[in-house]
Amino acid sequence: MRVLFVDDNAMNRKVVKSMLESAEVVMIEAEDAETGLSILDADAFDLVLMDLRMPGMDGLAAIRQIRARGDAKASLPIIVVTADNGPNIRGQALAAGAEDLLHKPVQMQALFDAIGRAVEGTGRPGAVLA
Repeated sequence: MRVLFVDDNAMNRKVVKSMLESAEVVMIEAEDAETGLSILDADAFDLVLMDLRMPGMDGLAAIRQIRARGDAKASLPIIVVTADNGPNIRGQALAAGAEDLLHKPVQMQALFDAIGRAVEGTGRPGAVLA
């Protein structure tokens, strides 16, 4: 499995990468949304993890751009990973096109469960990874 993680915080990327590597998942990093979209154009992924609050383009705008694509990448599973605890942040993320939302600090089992649900496309609890 190949995952693109877009987050402006290097420590967040390092922590998630360590979790994913434990399940033999290849994670490619992007430090901002514009870079993430360029990487997505150039490479194949099974899933996108997207932070919301980044300099420049925010994660919601990036998700909307991915969903507006005219190719198969428009339907890639997207999971928001955010420290934002705003009152309607989950609703905003889902409305933009994300499958799920995880709050930082991310717990490994919650990450794997969310990836499993997103990749299966079922919304049921249960992980593909463990």
